[in-house]
Amino acid sequence: MNDDQIKGKAKDIGGKIQEKVGEATGNRQTQREGVSKQVEGKVQEKAGDVKDIFKGNN
Repeated sequence: MNDDQIKGKAKDIGGKIQEKVGEATGNRQTQREGVSKQVEGKVQEKAGDVKDIFKGNN
């Protein structure tokens, strides 16, 4: 795993937590921000996957 994959996974998990907190509290803004972080995390994780492919670490 490279740095982008690790950071992306962490953002994804943090976003899931934030989304659930937003759901539990009825705060739609927090919920949307959590979903957005999940998307950012998944994109960053995929960027890390691409880097690994080009480095030959797949």
